[in-house]
Amino acid sequence: MNSAQWWRDAVIYQLYIQSFADGTADGVGDIAGLRGRIGYLSALGVDAIWITPWFHSPLRDAGYDVADYRAVHPRYGSVAEARALIDECHGAGIRVLLDIVPNHTSSDHAWFAEALRSAPESAARDRYHFRPGRDGGQRPPNDWLSVFGGPAWTRVDDGPEWYLHLFDASQPDLNWDNGQVRAEFEDILRYWFDLGVDGFRIDVATALVKAPGLPDLGYPDDALLADLTRPDHPHRDRDEVHEIYRDWRKIADSYYPPRIFAAEAWLEDAERLSRYVRPDELHTTLNLLYLKSAWTAASMRDAIDASMATTARVGAPTTWGLSNHDIERVVTRYGRADTRRRPGVAGPELGPVDEHLGRRRARAAALLTLALPGSAYIYQGDELGLADADVPEHARQDPIWVRSQGRRWGRDGARIPLPWTTDGSSYGFGEDGSWLPQPEGWGANAVSVQEGDDSSMLWLYRRALSFRRTHSALGGTDRLHWGEAPRDDVLVFTREPGFGCVVNFGTAPIPLPLDGRVLLSSDESAGAGVVPPDGAVWLDFEHSEQTRNGVRNG
Repeated sequence: MNSAQWWRDAVIYQLYIQSFADGTADGVGDIAGLRGRIGYLSALGVDAIWITPWFHSPLRDAGYDVADYRAVHPRYGSVAEARALIDECHGAGIRVLLDIVPNHTSSDHAWFAEALRSAPESAARDRYHFRPGRDGGQRPPNDWLSVFGGPAWTRVDDGPEWYLHLFDASQPDLNWDNGQVRAEFEDILRYWFDLGVDGFRIDVATALVKAPGLPDLGYPDDALLADLTRPDHPHRDRDEVHEIYRDWRKIADSYYPPRIFAAEAWLEDAERLSRYVRPDELHTTLNLLYLKSAWTAASMRDAIDASMATTARVGAPTTWGLSNHDIERVVTRYGRADTRRRPGVAGPELGPVDEHLGRRRARAAALLTLALPGSAYIYQGDELGLADADVPEHARQDPIWVRSQGRRWGRDGARIPLPWTTDGSSYGFGEDGSWLPQPEGWGANAVSVQEGDDSSMLWLYRRALSFRRTHSALGGTDRLHWGEAPRDDVLVFTREPGFGCVVNFGTAPIPLPLDGRVLLSSDESAGAGVVPPDGAVWLDFEHSEQTRNGVRNG
């Protein structure tokens, strides 16, 4: 792959910075800790890292409430340290993506502080969405709800005006019809690109533009959560948002090598999703269809086919990922009886978790994911087989938990700091505890344990990523070829030249339906010529008419 096109088949490691590694002994992950673990990332075999927001922030929503986009929060480090990290990652062959939050700022941002000091209809307030309330200012301007729960409006000092926040009240939405907002973010992009950043993941990429007049959605009075699925939605996927990203693409292309963008776009409509990755807009969109699919052959195949068809229509690569910082970890979800992702529902209400089952399925899912054409995302800790932790109520920090008054579980369980060793006050995460409590026994899945165990999840990931770099059929964006499966609960596909993948979603083993040498298996029993239940196998075979369609004849 052309180095300027590295993003088309890259493996990108999502790094939740405050939970990765603590280098300053304050219980919070930081740039110093990350710099000390570049060797780990290099040994894992990833092509790039995506770092969740490290900007100056009051951290009411884990840094997705930005007060200064050109400054690094002191608890993470400094801009100088950030530049050193970028240089060191580049030296190790790892590119660096940052997480940009353009839909809203923090309420601590200088612009919002100025807006609160200013009069209604002032230029300062026009950078955000301030509106007079209904009934003389007593009720919100419309019925929109926050993604985190409750009204999407907060009243300003018992006055007539309210401001819009599709997330927490500390995250006021920006007005992207305002030219100052657009110019500011274009300058922010250039600032970080000039420092060497290779690209950005765009948070809530579909939400920036709001419909004129901010019309009601028609929610019932007792509604708690925002509905993001309606057609012609007033604050999701407006056609005008594409003008913004065409301008951003011009900036990215003005650098050499060109910088890249990955969009977070929760959209069900494949045609509308494909618009974000047209040749003159963003480069990739995170594949949320695949991420939320159930652990069944039919669900996974449908998601794979639909995802590749969506991106193929505009010449973009497909991306694949199993979890991220906003949802349950894959081990937890796949350990339940119902393995679908169900938005708005989390925690114990989803049913009990069999972590042994979830981990076995997660191993097979890793091989399936890394065998697919396009790029892949790994959420930190998935390579260790981590499950969600049960965070005590008093320690939870997610605004979803707070705003719903405990009715929604929140995301803290998927954000627990990584275990690097089997002992210590934070299992090697740092020297003095951790910002979220790690559960007892967290060190059982530590890096130090798994590095010495060739049957561990970490070794499986390292070997898979090594083969992905060296096998001529892997990586790239060429389409796969589905083979005839021996049962409905099995997927069989090949990629040329000479690679096959078999995934058994069933409860009984199957004989290997491909002729070839086993490269890698999620379960060692594949060496006996079978694919175990909830197992996956990679094979290498000589290209011939017999295996052209990925099925053994006779």
